[in-house]
Amino acid sequence: MHLNIERTTVNASSICDVIGTLQNILAHSRVIIPDLETPYSLFPNIDHSAIGRGDKSISAIITERQQQLDGVVQEISGLETVMDRMKNLHQQLLKKKDKIIQSMNLHRGLLSALWRLPSEILSLIFVRCLPETEHLLPSPTLAPVLLTRICRRWREVAIGMSSLWCGALIVDNSHKEWQRAASCYNTWFERSRDLPLSLVLKCFKNYTTHLRSLLEPRMSKISSLHIIIFLNPFDADLLLNDLLVLQELTITTSDPLWCTPSFAQSISRLPSTLRRLRVAGPSAFDFDRITSCNPVWAHLTHIEIAICQPNLILQLLQLGPNLSSLEIGLGFYDEVPLTFEPFMHANLQFFRISNASPMRMGNLFPDLFNALTLPNLRILEARYIRPWPHEELKTFLARSSCPLESLIFGTGVTTTDEQRGEYIVLVPFLDVVVDHRRSGYFGYRRLR
Repeated sequence: MHLNIERTTVNASSICDVIGTLQNILAHSRVIIPDLETPYSLFPNIDHSAIGRGDKSISAIITERQQQLDGVVQEISGLETVMDRMKNLHQQLLKKKDKIIQSMNLHRGLLSALWRLPSEILSLIFVRCLPETEHLLPSPTLAPVLLTRICRRWREVAIGMSSLWCGALIVDNSHKEWQRAASCYNTWFERSRDLPLSLVLKCFKNYTTHLRSLLEPRMSKISSLHIIIFLNPFDADLLLNDLLVLQELTITTSDPLWCTPSFAQSISRLPSTLRRLRVAGPSAFDFDRITSCNPVWAHLTHIEIAICQPNLILQLLQLGPNLSSLEIGLGFYDEVPLTFEPFMHANLQFFRISNASPMRMGNLFPDLFNALTLPNLRILEARYIRPWPHEELKTFLARSSCPLESLIFGTGVTTTDEQRGEYIVLVPFLDVVVDHRRSGYFGYRRLR
């Protein structure tokens, strides 16, 4: 029976008729296997010598079998054609099902209060939809881009919220299709409108000019910049110029020679709006590099870097009178006599120091605490300092008369219960914490 099921549009009743007919046919259909036995099927118990080369009976059998084979092949081909058409019809029905479900869900959604929420409420919800990560990716499966793909109204609200598009966007210059990626970045930037931008630049390849071309129209809007450097040499001038409102700069690199004199000069020219500077990588600042970056230190309130020797802490405090937070890692140390001139810093509130060379520089910390006075210090954290300068710290606390709230001892610092008790006597209500999970330190080499 021939069934015409090639039409792309079939109404429900005709499909039911087709299904019913097929079910009826299949219920009464079976494949009959013919009797293929012949007098010659008894092989190998026959006498082959008695069979002539031109035996007509065998030739007739072969001809008959060929006709039977041709017939079966034709039937298989016809059945496969019908099955293919049935599969196509099945796919159409699945597509029809999805469309119906989509329409049903849409109309059900219209009954939801969500669609009647004011734009102001939606805006608050959209902010909560942003990924709970430090950095954002322009991915269609993540907010805020995902929010523009739900419906027209959500798209309008999301695009109209410039605050959704000014988070820490990751810009990766290793894309194979850079022009396409650049178009996505430009769309993101346009949606941020006049709000300050926060960017993370991953510099895998020597395409700094590409990044500069992308960012040039927005350089004056960048308030937070994190540069991750995977190449050497790196042209800092192209990315650190014209940052008129920059407030935070982070540099992460695996290159111990990243801070060339020209790079240091670029840092020194950063605007007076800069407040936070963080450098993470296998290098430590020496006196010359600190001096080369001046006058950037004068405006900073937070510094997180590695230095070569403890007395440079005093240099940083002198160059940065507005510092409220200082996180220092001590790396390579030239074993030369060091001097620690007495110095008071009136604004420092948070001080973390981690020593990567405890066996070489441990004896220098008594001199450091004897020189420092920090009358506004609230949190002091130490790691990998041994032997611990207990008496010198007591003198430091008494001299500073600071409102210290927390004294934190991380890995590599050994104190006794009695010593910790003496600190509490000096500073009532002091919270003394021993936490050996705080184990990070900077194992850096000196910048040459």
